[in-house]
Amino acid sequence: MTRLGGLERAAMEVVWAADGPLTARQVADALADRGLAYTTWLTVLTRCERKGLLSKERVGRAHAYRASASREDHIAVLMQQALGQADDREAALQHFVRSVTPAEAAALRRALDGR
Repeated sequence: MTRLGGLERAAMEVVWAADGPLTARQVADALADRGLAYTTWLTVLTRCERKGLLSKERVGRAHAYRASASREDHIAVLMQQALGQADDREAALQHFVRSVTPAEAAALRRALDGR
């Protein structure tokens, strides 16, 4: 899974927040305040599909897009990829742990205890 560009992130946020699949028109309408053409959003959605972030299905004459994984799954993969770049994974984890808030540390403890 790759990092998202600004437009890809915006489109994915709309799709992740949706209760079901969305057409490119619905995504474009949700992001109308950005002033970009429908075709731009169609291109962005196609890029996200090629990256494996979205799947599409035919709905009438249009396609509807659905996230292939949750936002949290995507972030977890990015975190694993970042950790995988460290020569010393333990040192990287120690630096990360020193940077989290007490609430985040407690969430990490709960996640580790549940493992």
